[in-house]
Amino acid sequence: MPEARPVARYSLGHYIKANGVAIQYIQPGKPNQNAFIERFNRTYREEVLDQHLFARLDDVREATHWWMIDYNEARPHDSLGGLTPVEYRHQHARSSIFDVSA
Repeated sequence: MPEARPVARYSLGHYIKANGVAIQYIQPGKPNQNAFIERFNRTYREEVLDQHLFARLDDVREATHWWMIDYNEARPHDSLGGLTPVEYRHQHARSSIFDVSA
């Protein structure tokens, strides 16, 4: 059996050719073809990047860290019926047969 090589040594191009993967690019001027990431980009830009004048990259990272905590734990989401992710997890943990961490 041949020795396994680290994945990092292969480029994306080699992987695509070897595995017959087809890449589908977003057409120019058609951001709706990738609506989820476009929505995230707009939200992040409006709520983090446009709200502050950053002097250092570390300042951007720290602001992003706290924004992610707020977004993923404390902010109500329409997709969760107006609940925060934490509230949604607790509400559904009661009806689950699996253990859900708090």
